[in-house]
Amino acid sequence: MSVLLETSVGDLVIDMLVDYAPKSCENFIKLCQVKYYNFAPVHSVQKDFSLQTGDPIGPRSTSSDGGSSIWGLLNGVGEKTYAADFHPKLKHLERGTVSMATVPGLRDPEERVAGSQFLITLGDKLDYLDGKAAIFGKVVEGFETLEKINAAFVDDKGCPLKDIRIRHTVVLEDPFPNPPGLVVPQESPLPSKAQLATVRIADDEEIDEFADEEMVDKMRREREARAQALTLEMVGDLPFAEVKPPENILFVCKLNPVTQDEDLDLIFSRFGKILSCEVIREKRTGDSLQYAFIEFENQKDCEQAYFKMQGVLIDDHRIHVDFSQSVSKLSDTWRTATNSKRASQKGGFGGISNLEKKRQYRAMDTGSGRSNGYGMVFDKEDIRKERKRVADSKYMPRHNSRSQSPRREFRAVRSLSPKHEKRRRDRSRGTDRGLERRRRRD
Repeated sequence: MSVLLETSVGDLVIDMLVDYAPKSCENFIKLCQVKYYNFAPVHSVQKDFSLQTGDPIGPRSTSSDGGSSIWGLLNGVGEKTYAADFHPKLKHLERGTVSMATVPGLRDPEERVAGSQFLITLGDKLDYLDGKAAIFGKVVEGFETLEKINAAFVDDKGCPLKDIRIRHTVVLEDPFPNPPGLVVPQESPLPSKAQLATVRIADDEEIDEFADEEMVDKMRREREARAQALTLEMVGDLPFAEVKPPENILFVCKLNPVTQDEDLDLIFSRFGKILSCEVIREKRTGDSLQYAFIEFENQKDCEQAYFKMQGVLIDDHRIHVDFSQSVSKLSDTWRTATNSKRASQKGGFGGISNLEKKRQYRAMDTGSGRSNGYGMVFDKEDIRKERKRVADSKYMPRHNSRSQSPRREFRAVRSLSPKHEKRRRDRSRGTDRGLERRRRRD
């Protein structure tokens, strides 16, 4: 069971995994039969990750409803989505894996539902998609087409600048009977006005001969910068990928090692109020690294200092002035505010309930009686106090039992402390010997 997708950049042949995902396979095949995907745009391309399509109009259009399942087309809006079938053996391990895009259901958030949109992976071992996208097929022909889509230029939202669209769909083999009311068109329908309105650069338009090489290089660098920013956001070095450096901070370099913070503050304060002025120094030795950051209260004052102080001689060194490209201060402020907000909620380490400090293991979530909100299975201080209490109880007579006689208590003490028993016998013998000596003298 296979389906042929003819796209504007090449053909794709998809094998259906009917035995593992029959519901999704039936939905996809029937939508291809009624030409539902014709002229549908590839509206999202994430390099080396995935492409997404299946919305006939595209999410950029206000006329789009996000797409519908075949049962929604036949029976109405009530069946627009269906419960996606996830098989535990199907994983996103290789490039070309085809899966339905899913979202949590409105009635049951634990259940994920799908409509018409689907994903095709552009990389290997994408386990992030497992449990989020329902696999129903795999690409067996047309990997060169996937390479072309993967290399497409996209905007900041991942949408290709030049249209990539599904032109035709051909069902090579269909194992499912047609549901009641399904009508297969005799020929491919023409694009609707709503679909034509979403065209940016037509897929058949040649732009290479008119393209400016400098503009293409600029687009490439912007794309790489967005990818790097997204990586920094994922590892936590940036609060978000679209963060921009502040426009009221100057970067000053080529300083003399003897130049101090106060010197720069005095010189640059003629342009306006300065909020902070800091020469960056080596952490261990405190030696100047010969560059500094100066933060002005107003952006206009910062711009004026930039134009006036370029190449100025300070302490026999001609300085270089530029606008700061660092976002570390913004990132630190965001991270501090986020951690403070989390800490106010208590629980966990850094305000996150599923993280704990070292050597601290949670015994229960609440009711531990500790001021920090933790109930520990063990604690070094508690163990030391418990050992001391047990040791002291060995040498103290017990008075909590009314049925126990003093003699039995004393015997219990004797049996539990042999060292004390030996000392008592030695003292008794010494007393007897002393009395015997006195008698002999008398």
